[in-house]
Amino acid sequence: MRLSDRCFAVTGLGYLPPWTVNAGFVAGDEATLIVDTGANAAAAATIHGYASIVRPSNRFMVLDSERHFDHIGGNEYFRERGIDVYGHAGIRRTDEEFRAEISDFNGEISNPARRSRHESEIFYHGTRLANPNCPIAADSLMNLGACDIEILLTPGHTPSNISVYVPSDGVLFCGDCLVNGYLPNLDAGSVDDWIIWLNSLDRIAELAPSVVVPGHGPVARGDEVPRLIESVREVLEQSIEAGRSPTS
Repeated sequence: MRLSDRCFAVTGLGYLPPWTVNAGFVAGDEATLIVDTGANAAAAATIHGYASIVRPSNRFMVLDSERHFDHIGGNEYFRERGIDVYGHAGIRRTDEEFRAEISDFNGEISNPARRSRHESEIFYHGTRLANPNCPIAADSLMNLGACDIEILLTPGHTPSNISVYVPSDGVLFCGDCLVNGYLPNLDAGSVDDWIIWLNSLDRIAELAPSVVVPGHGPVARGDEVPRLIESVREVLEQSIEAGRSPTS
């Protein structure tokens, strides 16, 4: 999905029903930054394929918007091609955690025959864990060649959440700081984390982006953007008051 002259979204990548996951990329004159790698190697290959068609001569970089496996599962696909993966310095997932993710994924298969065959392993075919090799610890700027981008820490959903803003195009890639249509996933945090998340929403609202690529769900444009921000804010405020996640 072309969002602007420089920005593209890759939406609807596979994950646990009813969730799909989004990724995207920003193509400058010299380099292309891919935001998130999907849940598996197949998603990463799809994202890479689209980005390669847009600017085949560009140098590629990847940035993970957070630590959860649905956003970093395709990292190794890029690392084995010599492509650097940027991400929050706190992202340090283990092989044991990745095996547990695959097991949990298999447990969500409703058909017992398919579950007993461990068909989740097909979803994760060729997928191996790779953490970011270029840590990010603070807000920063990046130039992709006639295209400046802002890398912004937007914690709350997890302490590792990062957003990518392209001021010239008014496009924001924000990972799970915003999700569209789904209840935001608060189960990874606590009330203290949700208060921090509200501050990140304030930061996003101040940017006033014209287009938002959320971690999950449809891309938001124009007047949909403030409505999306407020919908997540409402869930957070209600959960802070109740002291629990709406899905707990």
